[in-house]
Amino acid sequence: MIHRILIKQVELNQQKVDILIERNLISRIGKDLVAEDAEVIDATGMAVIPGLVNGHTHAAMTLFRGFADDMKLMPWLEQKIWPNEAKMTREDVYWGAKLACLEMIKSGTTTFLDMYQKFRGTADAVEEMGIRGYLSPVCFDHFDPKLAEKSKKECEKLYDVVDEYGPRVQYAVGPHAIYTVSGGLLQWIHTFANEHQALIHLHLAETEEEVNNSIRQFGFSPVRYLYKLGVLSPRLVIAHGVYVDKDEIRMLADYGVKVIHNPASNMKLASGISFKFAEMKQAGVKVGIGTDGCSSSNNLDMIEAMKLAALLGKAWRKDPEVLAAPEMLEAATCTGADILGLKAGRIEEGYLADLCLIDLQSPAFTPNFNFVSNLVYAANGSCVDTVVCNGKVVMRHKQVPGEAEILEQAARCAYNLIKR
Repeated sequence: MIHRILIKQVELNQQKVDILIERNLISRIGKDLVAEDAEVIDATGMAVIPGLVNGHTHAAMTLFRGFADDMKLMPWLEQKIWPNEAKMTREDVYWGAKLACLEMIKSGTTTFLDMYQKFRGTADAVEEMGIRGYLSPVCFDHFDPKLAEKSKKECEKLYDVVDEYGPRVQYAVGPHAIYTVSGGLLQWIHTFANEHQALIHLHLAETEEEVNNSIRQFGFSPVRYLYKLGVLSPRLVIAHGVYVDKDEIRMLADYGVKVIHNPASNMKLASGISFKFAEMKQAGVKVGIGTDGCSSSNNLDMIEAMKLAALLGKAWRKDPEVLAAPEMLEAATCTGADILGLKAGRIEEGYLADLCLIDLQSPAFTPNFNFVSNLVYAANGSCVDTVVCNGKVVMRHKQVPGEAEILEQAARCAYNLIKR
């Protein structure tokens, strides 16, 4: 029997429609649809949007939420985060990632691009929670040839491990940053990713200090350094990209490199505010939105991230007309999906059935002159009522199965980790 869901009387583009989901695809959109043996969802008083795509996060860092706030990036990493991450077990990562998946589901995210350690812990969590994870095990070699060889073997091993999971778990390669990964390893990863058709997920040009150190150490700014190494490609997804000039934006566009804007962590860590969203998009660079990890943005709410991206861009430019609400929703849905090579991010027939029902019976949507404006500027993740991913309901009327246990176990792991 074909699994069917029929969503009735939902608002889409200011019209009431029905949406029929068959297996994992949106099969029909229209009025007065009928489907035998379908699970019917009454969406009266709700609007539908595509599932949100979180383009950059570190899921299991939910365990560090509120642990090391109000610090600069490098002291924060070197003194607080890395020493405690070194103590993490697979169980810690599993429950931290389950908490992340829970939080993302409850705020409308159905797909995320992650970078972290203990790959199986996150993969198990994603498989069980029912959403999509593009998981990039983090690679470091700290310019040590022995560690580089170890990282290569780990990449090869984990690429095979992903076959143990279903199609919602995808593998990507995760070189951490140019200051922790040697040029030789970056070149090997570039070749490996091309051979295995995998994405490469890299922090780049996040801070002025990184740029200055890159020029001192390599003789080039970060983007130009990657160009010199020959590793710019359509498979490369860079997180942050705050400090790039016009020529570097052209390089990114010419080589099809994608960029993820992380407004919350950029502001909280004071990494920088002048992210060149408009210039990148105009040059042809695909730009998505991410939250970063919970220790540097403190939540995984992509609806809040859309608002922050818009307001930050308007503020530093002193231009209220840039980065309009529809552009932010596009970046967080269809552009994010396109970056990952996923046929999702749109409420259209033939696309993956990854979608959210938004409760319109709330102050944020009253009055509702412009739904997208209210969603981006007035609402937050609490407006999400029901979430469907891959044709399956993963949250119904704000309830996610197993929520209480996830909260309890994640808190236990977090407190025990810091005590170790």
